[in-house]
Amino acid sequence: MLRIGLVLECLLGGRSRGWACVGAGVAVLPSLYMWAFTVDDALIAVRYAQNLAHGFGWRFNAPGGVSSDGVTSLVWPLILLPWAHGPALSVLARAKVMGLIVWAATGAGLGLAIGRVRPGHWVIKIAALFTLALSVPVAAYAVSGMETPMATALATWAAISIRRPRTAALLAGLSALFRPEMVVWAAALTLLSTAGVRRNRRGAYFVSLALSLAPFLASALVRAVLWGRPYPLAVLAKPGSLDQGFPYVGAACIVTLLPLAACAPVSLFRDRSALAIALAAVAHGLTVALVGGDWMPFARLMVPVVPSLAMAIVLSARRATCWSTVARFVVAMSIGSFMLARGGAELGRHVGGDRAALIASAKPWLAEVASVAALDVGWVGAATGARVLDLAGLTDPDIAALPGGHTSKRVDSMFLLRAGVEALLVYAPRGLPGGSLSRWPEVECSRVVEARLVRDPVIALHFGALAWLPLGSSGAGYVFLKRDLRTDSH
Repeated sequence: MLRIGLVLECLLGGRSRGWACVGAGVAVLPSLYMWAFTVDDALIAVRYAQNLAHGFGWRFNAPGGVSSDGVTSLVWPLILLPWAHGPALSVLARAKVMGLIVWAATGAGLGLAIGRVRPGHWVIKIAALFTLALSVPVAAYAVSGMETPMATALATWAAISIRRPRTAALLAGLSALFRPEMVVWAAALTLLSTAGVRRNRRGAYFVSLALSLAPFLASALVRAVLWGRPYPLAVLAKPGSLDQGFPYVGAACIVTLLPLAACAPVSLFRDRSALAIALAAVAHGLTVALVGGDWMPFARLMVPVVPSLAMAIVLSARRATCWSTVARFVVAMSIGSFMLARGGAELGRHVGGDRAALIASAKPWLAEVASVAALDVGWVGAATGARVLDLAGLTDPDIAALPGGHTSKRVDSMFLLRAGVEALLVYAPRGLPGGSLSRWPEVECSRVVEARLVRDPVIALHFGALAWLPLGSSGAGYVFLKRDLRTDSH
């Protein structure tokens, strides 16, 4: 065992770039395994970027649609802009490649930084990186086509640079351009990392804090000027609650694994940098709980701070007992291995293919309508250039302002008729009753707004089911309802 350790330390330690290769491998291989993963909101950003590329401005529906900030990160559609020409799925694929490259570079930097920690045992370093490799949420969102890998990269580099307070503050602050709730994490990391600066302490605090807050404040100012409010439209569309937020954060700390391995208060308090990273992560968790968590799978909102905890673990392990560190790694890696063995990543690995097949099957039906209402507007926007009425309000300020939550906005049949909606898409997780389109009013809807519309007799009077659009092999899918204009004349 000692000889193996000496060989690995020779290969990975010192001035070699072995640790960078290990870090890059930890980032790339799991991400390639999760390559087909994506979420519906990724295609919302793609449609905004495409409209920007065509000169229509910040609109989900163009030309002529209302201007809105339907993407939480204002900079993400701008980053996609050079690659926004072509079919939506092609643009999404380019975004996924970009995310993979960014995460690979970040993984290499993290591996190199961990390898340079002195003193530090190579077993602890390998265990920290291997635990990160087992974190399915981190790998999944690296290739989701969303802005998450950008926020993750900036947060990780900020943690790596924590001994350079101003650099860390700027990098941490920039992460809030991609995920606004990260501003609390950025401020916490900045204040905690500069707490031990003795010379010109007040100046260091002021400058570093300003750097960490400036990107968020600039984004808020742009929103206030363009849309009359400093916060993202998603705050209105998806009001959260603590009843949802704290269970979300608790589950996220388990499935992302690194928070479990970093749970060592005594050793963290013995290392100022490790403590700053860990407490900033706690502040982020509380922020996520206060905003009510998120509806997306794989703990998206917690992912950006997870890789930085690998750095905190290695730094604090220098002052921890070996058995306690090993025990925490055993627990974290056992949970990760168990979830993988039980198929914890399988559903995510089929999302992309299932979504592409859904888009292809919907295109012929959507080509015949000028407007369609749906709750999941990302894939719908990729399947048609028609006007899409967003029943969740993520891209529509008028619906976002209505009472109700993300999937329970007070949208009724008369609202749809007045809006001139020609088609309606309803998600049915359990499929069609008896496999018959004629029984579509009996479908079980898991989301309030769709259940309300399906049970509305006015919808049954004005709309008829023309197609069943399957989503994957689980039996779920969408009912395509088209408006019968002849009933409007009676």
